[in-house]
Amino acid sequence: MARIFITGSSDGIGQASAKLLADQGHKVYLHARNEDRAKQAKEAVPKAEGVVIGDLSTIAGSKEAATEANKAGPFEAVIHNAGLGPGNQDRKTEDGLQSTFAVNVLAPYILTCLMDKPKRLLYLSSGLQSGGDDSLKDIGWKERKSWDAMQAYSDSKLHDIMLANAVARRWTDVQSCSMDPGWIQTKMGGNGAPGIVSSPAKAIAEFALGQSSVVGGKSGVYFNPDPEDARKPQKGATEAKKQDEFMKICEEISGVSFPK
Repeated sequence: MARIFITGSSDGIGQASAKLLADQGHKVYLHARNEDRAKQAKEAVPKAEGVVIGDLSTIAGSKEAATEANKAGPFEAVIHNAGLGPGNQDRKTEDGLQSTFAVNVLAPYILTCLMDKPKRLLYLSSGLQSGGDDSLKDIGWKERKSWDAMQAYSDSKLHDIMLANAVARRWTDVQSCSMDPGWIQTKMGGNGAPGIVSSPAKAIAEFALGQSSVVGGKSGVYFNPDPEDARKPQKGATEAKKQDEFMKICEEISGVSFPK
């Protein structure tokens, strides 16, 4: 049975994926930002092995989550699902970063750097990445004069693809991909969304087990659960120079270097 860690698994797509894998008998570790959320997560997925606690909105919290995850690992697969949506408010973290960037981008970067290397890594992106800004200017939203929640979200989902592709280039022994789950009925997606969680949950579970019917064993791929709905990321996300620039920025902001 596989050992799998899923961030942001106290509700939504992350929870559905965790429940599917745990019900199949795999050793699934959930993630929650605090003790109360951890209790809720375990109640929702009673067959889970445990819950890793860490506030991914802060650099210190992400480092703590990585430490705790390593105690529970090593993992065959790590699913970076935690995220704040396009309706997030202009909230700064204790590090002075906008929370959308901190949770959606910097946290998975830190976890990837500090956790023991798994066989497979999946970063949840979004079709809204198409509206993201690949200039990489002020990606932490520390200096901009006005707040645009949708732009911040779109940027973060584009950056997640850059991260997945950069990792795929650096770790050729790891399958690293990014996935657009679609517009799904969750707390983030809302009740009016056309999709339900079962579709992306199934795709995530298959990827975690190395049985993806969409990407197979390929790395550095951005995909949608529906193989007939092929998506292409923005050009900037596929350029090695942009990926390297992005990784350097994350290193400078977090103080965490990507391992060789």
